[in-house]
Amino acid sequence: MALPVPEHELYETELNGDELDYRTLLRLVKNRVPALSAAEAFDVFSAAAPEGWRVELIEGEIHVTPPANGEHEEIVSEITGQVRDHRKDLGRYTGIGLFLPGASKSGKIEPDVVLAPKGSFADQLEYHDPAPVLMVAEVTSASTADNDRNKKIHGFARAGIPVYLLIDREAGAATLCTEPAGEDYASKVPYKLSETIPLPEPLGFDLDTSEF
Repeated sequence: MALPVPEHELYETELNGDELDYRTLLRLVKNRVPALSAAEAFDVFSAAAPEGWRVELIEGEIHVTPPANGEHEEIVSEITGQVRDHRKDLGRYTGIGLFLPGASKSGKIEPDVVLAPKGSFADQLEYHDPAPVLMVAEVTSASTADNDRNKKIHGFARAGIPVYLLIDREAGAATLCTEPAGEDYASKVPYKLSETIPLPEPLGFDLDTSEF
């Protein structure tokens, strides 16, 4: 569920699914709405979100996402396992925060998978500079697939992340995005889930999606 956050206001929007959880979060900030900037509202939601929920600020909207289901996590596990087999020099990060200010006034994203040289995030920060990142991957869920297919691409491209891999469960397809240029990727190659995806340098190995 997206919660639009103009520069100094937070509006309660129509809610569906997990309604009580969202309403609880909204009540926590209700009386402070006029004074909250987007960044401040994000911090309040992050602190109030139930354990395991993901809070992101994407293209000026706060998105609160419940924990992923088992199928989603199996695909994430398969991706990281294949990376381990081919590139033991890379860290395989799940649930780590990236600071992408280009994605909104204060973009904060938690991709499903982040690949970077080991030790790239050896600090106490919650959100990190994306400069060391070689690839991000997102595995769609029905409620947030539009963000993964569209909105997040802008932030990843602006940050210069070389490779963005989208695993679209609902479409049974994958898209390999490379060559970041401004707000988008110059190359977007579609694949069926079951095909082998050749990940270009700086990764340089094939990803088998037959188990996805």
